[in-house]
Amino acid sequence: MGCAISGLGLAPKKATEAASEEEEEEAQLSSEHITMIKESWKVIQEDIAKVGIIVFVRLFETHPECKDVFFLFRDVEDLERLRTSKELRAHGLRVMSFIEKSVARLDQLDRLDSLAVELGRSHYRYCAPPKYYRYVGAEFICAVRPILKDKWTPELEKAWK
Repeated sequence: MGCAISGLGLAPKKATEAASEEEEEEAQLSSEHITMIKESWKVIQEDIAKVGIIVFVRLFETHPECKDVFFLFRDVEDLERLRTSKELRAHGLRVMSFIEKSVARLDQLDRLDSLAVELGRSHYRYCAPPKYYRYVGAEFICAVRPILKDKWTPELEKAWK
């Protein structure tokens, strides 16, 4: 299981991992959850750049220590400057692209796992603790909830987690 995607709840755990049965159950997505994620993603896509920016601005607001792994943003204290940063927008779009690819592969677990492993490899050099990826996942949930409005339900939240 890859680090970043696990924070978004999109990758199932491997049987060889030491996890409780409850955690194993939570990691598995039902076909209904996959459908819910794919349908909600269609709506989220309409505001994809906005979501990416919101995710990272909120991440830096709630967990300022996360900025330390971002060379370009490490010393930026002004959150408004971050909101208008071309670099932050570009990174947010790359993350949203990763989520889009993950959503497309939810029913192809071997391809999803490969995608997650590749992300882990590419981010290993930044030394970001695994909890940072969980923070990104939580901020993603916060960013998409208002976009989905009345389509957001506890069951959809469970699916995305």
